[in-house]
Amino acid sequence: MKRYAFTMIELIFVIVVLGILASVALPKMGSTLEAGYIASAQGDVSAIRASIASVRQKQLVKGTNTFIPKLSVGGTVAGEAVFDGDGTNDLLTYPIVAKAVGGWIRTGAQTYKFSIDSATSTTFTYYPTASGTHKAGTFDCDHTDDICKRIVE
Repeated sequence: MKRYAFTMIELIFVIVVLGILASVALPKMGSTLEAGYIASAQGDVSAIRASIASVRQKQLVKGTNTFIPKLSVGGTVAGEAVFDGDGTNDLLTYPIVAKAVGGWIRTGAQTYKFSIDSATSTTFTYYPTASGTHKAGTFDCDHTDDICKRIVE
């Protein structure tokens, strides 16, 4: 007699094995997503800092001895360009698109929030002039914050 189908026991066994594999894999995928967001932020911060220095050099060639006054005119809501410059000077060749989760949002005139998820974020501040312990032209965050440390250190 030929058998053309799986038995119920075989199907249940396969479902149990798949359930065990899924329960092991899903937590790993969550931490991988967070690591990806952190790596993306590290690249973004490096590009932003390099662009600030580049625009400063262009300003000096033109005879202007100041840093760009702001890094963005938009980026307060998801989908807008952020780090697009001050309206006169372009900062990044290809601005970053603002995202509420896994990306950047401009929260103030000189402040930007990088969010990993709805509950985990850190704030970066641009200092066009020297302020306290920050030199002019710096883009930095609070180094006591865990997310900030993972991005810039």
